[in-house]
Amino acid sequence: MGGFFGAISRKNIKFDVFFGTDYHSHLGNRRAGLSFYSKEDGFQRQIHSIENTPFRTKFEGDLAKMGGTAGIGCISDTDPEPLLVRSHLGMFAIANVGIINNAEDIVAKTFAAPGHYFMAMSSGKVNDSELIAALINRCDNLIDGIKYAQELIDGSCTILLLTPDGLIAARDKMGRLPMVIGQNEEGCCVSLESFACQKLGYEPKYNLGPGEIVKITADGWTQLAAPGTKMKICAFLWSYYGYPNSTYEGRNVEVMRCRNGEIMAREEIENGTMPDVDYVAGVPDSGLPHAIGYANHSHKPFARPFVKYTPTWARSFTPSNQEMRNLIAEMKQIPVPDLIEGKKLLLVDDSIVRGTQLRETVDFLYRSGAKEVHMRSACPPIMYGCKFLNFSRSNSEMELLARKKIQELEGDEGQNHLDEYADSRTERGQKLLDAICREMGFDSLGYQSLDGLLEAIGLSKDQVCTYCWTGEE
Repeated sequence: MGGFFGAISRKNIKFDVFFGTDYHSHLGNRRAGLSFYSKEDGFQRQIHSIENTPFRTKFEGDLAKMGGTAGIGCISDTDPEPLLVRSHLGMFAIANVGIINNAEDIVAKTFAAPGHYFMAMSSGKVNDSELIAALINRCDNLIDGIKYAQELIDGSCTILLLTPDGLIAARDKMGRLPMVIGQNEEGCCVSLESFACQKLGYEPKYNLGPGEIVKITADGWTQLAAPGTKMKICAFLWSYYGYPNSTYEGRNVEVMRCRNGEIMAREEIENGTMPDVDYVAGVPDSGLPHAIGYANHSHKPFARPFVKYTPTWARSFTPSNQEMRNLIAEMKQIPVPDLIEGKKLLLVDDSIVRGTQLRETVDFLYRSGAKEVHMRSACPPIMYGCKFLNFSRSNSEMELLARKKIQELEGDEGQNHLDEYADSRTERGQKLLDAICREMGFDSLGYQSLDGLLEAIGLSKDQVCTYCWTGEE
């Protein structure tokens, strides 16, 4: 997915931007960049690959020759950014988080005239930030340009600009991602993750609305475009992507996950489907709070039958090779034999997407002596690849575990009944659970209901994006 952080102050803010950007490292693992502005040195920028090296290690050496009273940093799961742009609108640095599904169409239709061109990356793909900047520069000012770009883009587009006059922050027109402004005595910051503001001594003061554009200076912020009335913030921020300390739309991530687990346990008790187990455990790390909530409400003991070894393997998804990712994921799992051998375990994970690593986890637990392994997903079956962020994006939706099993069960006809398969109370829903249990080796399987997930978040359905479960935009 990706994330960014920016700050502007009456003092040098290079360390604020450095650590604020680093606090978004959980959101991406391919590229990272920093850009600063000072009156003495102008714009400075540095971009590095972080596929095999953490952000801090890559950028610590750059800080000696970078800095200023304003700066932005970006963690990207896709393109190199921030980019430096010089145009009739002046010089600025730009970073974005989102997806442009119609990039090739925009290039073909909007820049077909002679004299327009784009620098292709090694893959031949256009850099999204470069395309956004080109669209902005077709207008007479930055604000009209941002609006123009966001209206033209199919997908999502949350933008942060660094200019000589300040920062310009623009939340996606449907508010798929959050943006919060923090303030202290010296200046202001803007961040996707609210905890980054607080940790660096800024008090979160203002949450941008969907489509809202603001200019941020050391003295405060000014609204440049009013927010829209419709919001579709990504539900997976709470379920998986978001860091536990962060709060979006007034709902804290850790609190939501614990509540989500409680609701799952409540529904199982009401339906009479809760198995008799020795321990409830969470799949590290994002599954842990869901499991704690489940254990607390069910009065089943919470335990950690295996622990991830993270000092040298911080993320299982860092290598680009799937086989290597699976191997590292397995090597990271260190068992606690006393909590596994002869025990009946109930595992809670944040979601089940393709199921590849989860199958490895279950096999690992059985090899370690588990008597039973029951699985619970803290969200409904994922039926659609994400169109708006980078979560659950696949070459084919048939790579998604639920869709693949439905195709195996009923062929093309099954794809016409996805809503039934997503509901475990239906005959088709039960068949899906049984089929996944047979393939994955679970003794039982349960998914959180969409109503339960929304109850845990605490926002109405029309404010939350649930596309990956329902296919409804």
